[in-house]
Amino acid sequence: MARIPLLQMSGISLTFGGDPLFSGLDLVVQPGDRVALVGRNGSGKSTLMKVMAGLVEPDHGQIVIPPGKSAGYMEQDPEMEGFATLGDYASSGLEPGELYKVERAGEGLKFEPSRAVETASGGERRRAALAKLMAEAPDLMLLDEPTNHLDIEAIAWLERELGASRAAYVLISHDRAFLRALTRATLWIDRSVVRRKEQGFEAFEAWRDKTWEEEDQQRHKLNRLIKSEARWAVEGISARRKRNQGRVRALQALRAEKAAQIKRQGAAAMSLEAGPKSGRKVIEAKGLAKSFGDKKLVRNFDLLVQRGDRVAFVGPNGVGKTTLLKMLLGQEEPDSGSVLLGTNLEIAVFDQARAQLDPEMSLWDSLTGDPEMRVSGKADQVMVRGQPKHVVGYLKEFLFDDQQARAAVKSLSGGEKARLLLAKLMAKSSNLLVLDEPTNDLDVETLDLLQELLDDFDGTVLLVSHDRDFLDRVATTTIAMEGDGRATVYAGGWSDYVAQRGDIFQKTTVKAKSSKPKVQQESKPKAGLSFSERHRLEKLPSEISRLEAEIAKLEELMSDPDLFNREPVKFEKATDALVERQERLLAAEEEWLTLEEKAEGA
Repeated sequence: MARIPLLQMSGISLTFGGDPLFSGLDLVVQPGDRVALVGRNGSGKSTLMKVMAGLVEPDHGQIVIPPGKSAGYMEQDPEMEGFATLGDYASSGLEPGELYKVERAGEGLKFEPSRAVETASGGERRRAALAKLMAEAPDLMLLDEPTNHLDIEAIAWLERELGASRAAYVLISHDRAFLRALTRATLWIDRSVVRRKEQGFEAFEAWRDKTWEEEDQQRHKLNRLIKSEARWAVEGISARRKRNQGRVRALQALRAEKAAQIKRQGAAAMSLEAGPKSGRKVIEAKGLAKSFGDKKLVRNFDLLVQRGDRVAFVGPNGVGKTTLLKMLLGQEEPDSGSVLLGTNLEIAVFDQARAQLDPEMSLWDSLTGDPEMRVSGKADQVMVRGQPKHVVGYLKEFLFDDQQARAAVKSLSGGEKARLLLAKLMAKSSNLLVLDEPTNDLDVETLDLLQELLDDFDGTVLLVSHDRDFLDRVATTTIAMEGDGRATVYAGGWSDYVAQRGDIFQKTTVKAKSSKPKVQQESKPKAGLSFSERHRLEKLPSEISRLEAEIAKLEELMSDPDLFNREPVKFEKATDALVERQERLLAAEEEWLTLEEKAEGA
């Protein structure tokens, strides 16, 4: 017997004053679906979810939720007018016998139901909205970035609840570990096209890369065909008085096809430049202690940070991670103990509150008004790592368009605000990066790029994050702040910390149950390697293949005997690029061999 869908969308089209966000979209969500909704920042993920929830009316099409079934949407900015407390809002609409569900969700998500609405932060309001949705338990839950403003313990609670739930849900999240644990289907929005794959987020990146590779191959074939037909058309002028008009029309059709192709949005052109080398010893803390009233943040804490270290700070919200960071940077005095900063430090800070961004300023003024970025006598330029650049050109490197340059910062999405803050931070050279929750709202591609930049950064990184996947990819040391003044130093990232503790944290993930056989099986961890080394070993083969492909293309280009005489500058650039990629290929192959030998030796 066929199942009745929980939600069915037919022929959905939506335009916001320009190119269509969606056109002729058909989409079905079935009972038991666990769906990751992914796509670049600005691709329309949140808009599509609001269409599903009935909060945005499409221009055309029909949305059907069967009688007796319900769908619930987690409000990003919930309207709480008329409610005295967060608990009043979260329990509205529930029967008296169901109020315990709000209390239970409040404990898991760490929000106080008694908190007055007027004094609650944005994060507390979002947690109350999530608790309300979890307590209502609709047949279909629509969750837009539910892990934002949650600490790792609360994320683990939410994973367990969703993993055990019988409800269907659609998830938007930047937290890859969260998506991998819970989803078994993926919706991908890419240039107004919505694709679906019956595998969870774990298979997304391979699917995306294969799709783009096939697209590039088709584009390459189309370009070659156009060149061939164009050459025939030009040569035909002298060879024939009357050309084959059918072929001319075919050439015009090919050119129209190419013009209709929508270019993929590139990755942000982010780059980090380390300042002059700091001293080998960056920070040395001895016997640090700090309390606020009866609450102990740290006690008798020692830490040595050396040049090149990547130190992550983890722990529940409110445990004191940011305060400890400020003490280590000399910005806050400890009650006792000492902090010695190393020599020649140039510090750059990414703050989670985005305090460096004035919401009323335009993006243009936010950059040109920064004293460290201002170019004397040039109102339209900014100083980027010692070189003047046009402000709009620099904003484009971070995927902002011309119109956004004069828009107010408050008009930006969370991901766009994060990119603007990264643009300010990366304009300056530094040798000590302090990143307080940098991953919130960033899309997968930007997160990947940021991780690669941090890998290559010739300086030191202090990082606060609740993103377990990002911690595993970046951190070489993890400081776990566990309350009551306990701050313990562990080697490695999040998974290494969990393995060394060997306690309840190992049970925080509940895999989505599925009757379908697993298509892709996880490779077994290589013994003798840290998590970051295992991750690197898994990534190296694809990196080697990419370098080999780039070398082949460059060699093909340089095989043209007339290239040097015809385009000497292009020949020189190609030569330099070939040498550089050959060196990188050799280094990657040696690194792979070293890691393989280490794994086999263990």
